[in-house]
Amino acid sequence: MPLTRRLLVLPALLVLVYAAVLGAPAAAQADDARVVRVGTEGVYPPFSYRDPDTNELTGFDIEVIKAIGEEAGWDLRFVEAPFDSLFPALDSKRIDVIANQVTITGERKARYLFSTPYTYSHGVIVTAKDTDDITSLADLKGRTTAQTASSNWAQVAKDAGAKVQYVQDFGPGVQLVEQGRVDAIVNDNIAVLDYLATSGNDQVKIAGDAGDEVLEQALAFRKSDPELQQEADAAIKALTDDGTLAKISDQYFGADVTVQGGSKDVDVKATDSRTTWQVVKDTAWPMFKGLVKGNIPLTIFSFVIGMVLAVAAALARLSSIRVLDWIARIYISIIRGTPMLVQLFIVFYGLPSIGLDLDPYPAAIAALSLNVGGYAAEVVRASILSVPRGQYEAATVIGMDYGQSMRRIILPQAARIAVPPLGNTLLSLIKDSALASLVLVPELFREAQVTAAATTEYLPLYTMAALYFWVVCYLVSLAQGPLERRLSRYAT
Repeated sequence: MPLTRRLLVLPALLVLVYAAVLGAPAAAQADDARVVRVGTEGVYPPFSYRDPDTNELTGFDIEVIKAIGEEAGWDLRFVEAPFDSLFPALDSKRIDVIANQVTITGERKARYLFSTPYTYSHGVIVTAKDTDDITSLADLKGRTTAQTASSNWAQVAKDAGAKVQYVQDFGPGVQLVEQGRVDAIVNDNIAVLDYLATSGNDQVKIAGDAGDEVLEQALAFRKSDPELQQEADAAIKALTDDGTLAKISDQYFGADVTVQGGSKDVDVKATDSRTTWQVVKDTAWPMFKGLVKGNIPLTIFSFVIGMVLAVAAALARLSSIRVLDWIARIYISIIRGTPMLVQLFIVFYGLPSIGLDLDPYPAAIAALSLNVGGYAAEVVRASILSVPRGQYEAATVIGMDYGQSMRRIILPQAARIAVPPLGNTLLSLIKDSALASLVLVPELFREAQVTAAATTEYLPLYTMAALYFWVVCYLVSLAQGPLERRLSRYAT
């Protein structure tokens, strides 16, 4: 088989094998019930978070959507992702509904369908404990607040004249307030009360209400799914009539937030009371599983496929066929000139609009592989060019064609030269795999984020995540030495 054909067959086989492994369990789970994929943060207590004892997804919104699903006959599948990724996931049909305290706004109603509201709340302003000149929205004019980009609170702060710094969730925003980097946060009163009860943080306070407006939260659906919305509305009515929603609300808040005015009487208890050591100990295993099931497979498959692309692009750059040369140049330029995060979002959220709908793992592998191929191509090309010209001539003299000389003579010698810089590429890929959580892939750093958001133990958990990555990178670095020595046999 010609060299170029082998280069094309290998990545295809790898993708098919990986897709088969991932798809096998799903295929065995045939069910007559309608499968509904529910998007939620999992880091927004007391609405959506992981139970500290079982590590299972729980919270007010989770219990509500479970009750709705049971009433409507849905088979629920939960998908956890940062809030800013939930609406793109809904748009690209990665999920079917968002259950995460989504506030109904005019802008959102123009794009999405909403169920009957199941929560009524109001906003509050959070400041540092020694800040006394911010007590209302009017006082935010010219000040800086920390908000998640796609939340309605960001727009509330902007409308008040505040400058907005975007954060991934509420916890990091509080850290910015404590550190004096921003002046305030505008957020839901229930979420703020839960944070204060759980963290015991006395460095921030509720400085005042964010206006008198009562906000309505509901499930969000695509405009193309009116049937789902109608089924949800019917279920919510039934659950309201039989008192189920009121019971769930009382369990979490000691008040009925499913009716207007209920949120003013809430009694929020801490959702997590573990010590720092207990948090770290309990999270170590989920983070390790995230590493083994997420980061390591992503790294292996992406690096192998990326190297195939790199060799193909390098050979195209060296080809006398001008079209191949220019295709490779454009590919390398695009990959090296755009951020990895943007590439991930284009592959996962953008391609479905033109019919290329990849699941999270294959999409992450595709984006990471393309990135590796673009960066490693020039390393491979430089390594090939560094092989003395006499090696080509000697191969030709003994009757080898181009493919044989490349496979048996040139590439083995180029590999020895390329190993050190490609080792750096591999180490970067291991760390870049943490970005996959933004496209719904559960991995090591996502587990750290989930627990940190619920417990506010940011420093120990993020330090442990860094330690995991460092250990893996250190082991890879140790393996690089023997590989270099083995390839040195090709030295001339």
